[in-house]
Amino acid sequence: MKHRYRDTAQAKPAALGPLAQGSHAFHDHRLPKNIALYTTYSIDYKVYERGEGGHYVGRKQMTAVSSLHPVAQADFRITPLSSTLGARIDGVDLSQAQSNETIGSIRRALLRFEVLFFDDQILTPAQIKDFAARFGQLHVHPIRPHVLGVPEVSLLQDQWAIDDSGNWRADVTFIDTPPMACLLYAQETPSTGGDTIWASTRAAYDALSIPMRDFLSRLIASHDFARSYSEDRFARMDFGLERLAWLKRDHPPTTHPVVRTHPETGSNSLFVNPAFTTRILGLTKRESRKILEMVFEQIQQPQFQVRRQWKRNTLAVWDNRVTQHYTVGDYDGNSRVMLRTAVLGDKPFHRAER
Repeated sequence: MKHRYRDTAQAKPAALGPLAQGSHAFHDHRLPKNIALYTTYSIDYKVYERGEGGHYVGRKQMTAVSSLHPVAQADFRITPLSSTLGARIDGVDLSQAQSNETIGSIRRALLRFEVLFFDDQILTPAQIKDFAARFGQLHVHPIRPHVLGVPEVSLLQDQWAIDDSGNWRADVTFIDTPPMACLLYAQETPSTGGDTIWASTRAAYDALSIPMRDFLSRLIASHDFARSYSEDRFARMDFGLERLAWLKRDHPPTTHPVVRTHPETGSNSLFVNPAFTTRILGLTKRESRKILEMVFEQIQQPQFQVRRQWKRNTLAVWDNRVTQHYTVGDYDGNSRVMLRTAVLGDKPFHRAER
């Protein structure tokens, strides 16, 4: 028996005005972010059909209202990897330029599954950058070494990789507009070890009691660059403390809500992480520490996780707004070479549940 997910939606350009102006008005998460590229169209339906081997075939058919914008079908297979988050995508060659239709379908899958894996992708750093740029403006990391000529793509290996292991984190939450998505490509992988675990902070939030959700939703937390990039770490990297001082000046602590509302789906999630969150404002140090410990423990429960053993030439894409990740440090730092890039997001906000 085929399991089918069916939806209908209409899109009108006039309704998109507030989004273009940067408001927090929600839009239908089933629509592509770059919807402005299609001046007038209607979505007839989107179907996910469960076929052989547990795969989902994502097929969205669109009827153009204007003959100037015909849109072809975008087909690929989606294989869920857990009941909470994670899916493998097959049938897409990311070394080739993708249509707006395919990018929109991938974006919808990301919103649904929160972390996507594309196996057997032979990609250059420039191709990784070009694919990531289809989702938004790219972030250039202020510290990490990058690929020569491609500053948007960081190179993770040696001591950088080792230092990142054994710590739960959401990426770059020390800036006002943290990445909405991150991409990690396995260029070289160890024969064993070096897995990455992702946790859904949306699922962790949903599992809390209503009184605890209400309490956390009123809180604001401080995020600080220096929490992960300390003087000791800079000394190990031989970067010099003068450079650290300049980076601290350019990246002062910022604040984000403890509970963040997703700007596309409207769902709430926990938005604090051990790598960059230093304290909750308005609480005593002891209260802040205990509340953060409780929230971190909630996020790190196994039922909210998916674990991936890396294969060479696999690309992972995750929604950094609703996930955290953890690298298992059971490998030789020289045997794991990864390429990373990130797509900037918007300023986190919280909207109370109705």
